[in-house]
Amino acid sequence: MRFRHRAAAGFATLLLPLAGLVSLASPAQAATSATATYTKSSDWGTGFEGKWTVKNTGTTAISSWTIEWDFPSGTSVTSAWDADITSSGTHWTAKNKSYNGSIAPGASLSFGFNGSGSGSPTGCKLNGGSCDGTTVPGDAAPSAPGTPTASSVTDTSVKLSWQAATDDKGVKNYDVLRDGAKVATVTTTTYTDTGLTAGTDYSYTVQARDTADQTGPVSGAVKVHTTGGTTTPPTTGGDKVKLGYFTEWGIYGRNYNVKNLVTSGSAAKITHINYAFGNVTGGKCAIGDSYADYDKAFTADQSVSGVADTWDQPLRGNFNQLRQLKAKYPNIKVLWSFGGWTWSGGFADAAKNPAAFAQSCYDLVEDPRWADVFDGIDIDWEYPNACGLTCDTSGAAAFKNVMQALRAKFGTDNLVTAATTADGTDGGKIDAADYGGAAQYVDWYNVMTYDFFGAWDAQGPTAPHSPLTSYSGIPKAGFTTADAMAKFKAKGVPANKLLIGIGFYGRGWTGVTQDAPGGTATGPAAGTYEQGIEDYKVLKTSCPATGTVAGTAYAKCGSNWWSYDTPATIGTKMTWAKNQGLGGAFFWEFSGDTSNGELVSAIDSGLK
Repeated sequence: MRFRHRAAAGFATLLLPLAGLVSLASPAQAATSATATYTKSSDWGTGFEGKWTVKNTGTTAISSWTIEWDFPSGTSVTSAWDADITSSGTHWTAKNKSYNGSIAPGASLSFGFNGSGSGSPTGCKLNGGSCDGTTVPGDAAPSAPGTPTASSVTDTSVKLSWQAATDDKGVKNYDVLRDGAKVATVTTTTYTDTGLTAGTDYSYTVQARDTADQTGPVSGAVKVHTTGGTTTPPTTGGDKVKLGYFTEWGIYGRNYNVKNLVTSGSAAKITHINYAFGNVTGGKCAIGDSYADYDKAFTADQSVSGVADTWDQPLRGNFNQLRQLKAKYPNIKVLWSFGGWTWSGGFADAAKNPAAFAQSCYDLVEDPRWADVFDGIDIDWEYPNACGLTCDTSGAAAFKNVMQALRAKFGTDNLVTAATTADGTDGGKIDAADYGGAAQYVDWYNVMTYDFFGAWDAQGPTAPHSPLTSYSGIPKAGFTTADAMAKFKAKGVPANKLLIGIGFYGRGWTGVTQDAPGGTATGPAAGTYEQGIEDYKVLKTSCPATGTVAGTAYAKCGSNWWSYDTPATIGTKMTWAKNQGLGGAFFWEFSGDTSNGELVSAIDSGLK
């Protein structure tokens, strides 16, 4: 099972006292085409958080919007989200992003910004008319250009061509975006990009601008790999999968960024990343944390590329950092994982209409803003037709039906995987769903062979949370890696579609007097983020392992008792996985490892 360790807030402004909503404009009551209103969401004296809301009060859709206003001298916008904001002196202009220009009749949308000073906006205009709706908004934004095609690819250049966009008043020019950042503005439908690096992957999109300076939606993406070069890291470990989970919330309290995969050396030793988690709600896949996913601006020292994000680039956040990581390590594939312990309750609705659910997931994963980042989807349903944080009663066939629909929608060019229970008991969670029948639709299962035992049983007995095999005194028969894998195989799941799971953390109790497993306890041991759990990077020095049981290390320090995997026990488990013909290994999650990635290194070397 996995828990979401979320920071209190993604925006610093949300930590400041709220000054109340102060409305500085009110929409007209007449049924006109569109209105714009402004509120001050938060005020901390020297600065504030502002929000504009655009509402379509007409009977036809609005395809784009531009808001203009004046601030008094000394008041300015310092950062923004969900709009491109520019200024000329004290005059400010906000334009829609490529993904939020369209507003249906009766609908509204908002964008926000942080500002300095204390002034209020005046002279508001919406699409050239008054913000109170007394003037009909202006012309439509241009359409999306055609997806570029690449030709004349060399070590250092590529020629791009695309079909023209259309606009009611004419297209003025096109922005060419490389890996989400603008590299050129041209008036024709071709562009040759130069100064590239040999043997490197790039992604290109195009965006049109009309004579009113409105930008339309971004085109589809074309991937380009330049010729030559010797910098592409070799794939290690044969055809074995070496997959790690990267948590979207790790960039907050844990301060663990995508760049840490590079500095630790881990990026060169893995094959896949699961980005966790997307939400599952209303029968659909949904964004988990928009700020972390695609809005947070990373500084130069936090960024994989070493270049700071800018306020006006089309994509920021973890998604852009993963894009930069893939440019450096083209062998890495990234999957977007949906669900997890907290959000698995949404799968009940998803199972009612698997085709609609699959369509929603495809639309989100293949969104043009980040389609090049992801190579597939992972489903982390805890647990189909069984109980996790909530209990599911979708039926034994629900999981198979969902995975079949996902494969049908995503096709064979994308990866479709699932994290699964490791409950190998008779009548347990593996028996509750048709994992055997669903196996034909998945590339592999991430079998969560950890969290078998822990301090949720506050009085013990103490036991390794990730036993490889059974042992004398194990609290519950069938709660082992070997039992889980044997049960999956018996249900017809091919061994090479099973990955062994490794936890990069330990679970522990306090009030323990017995060194060996099986002792009594008084409750969970203290942990940095949560009672009863601690990262390996902390435990390796704070409570070094003193013994092993069932292929897992354990240690007693004072009255605390911990179990966790070490490089040595991982080596044992990797050898076992190879002997069983398993497809590889995965782990939860990167930030629990040491700064030099010693657990990832153990997985990598163990699977060679």
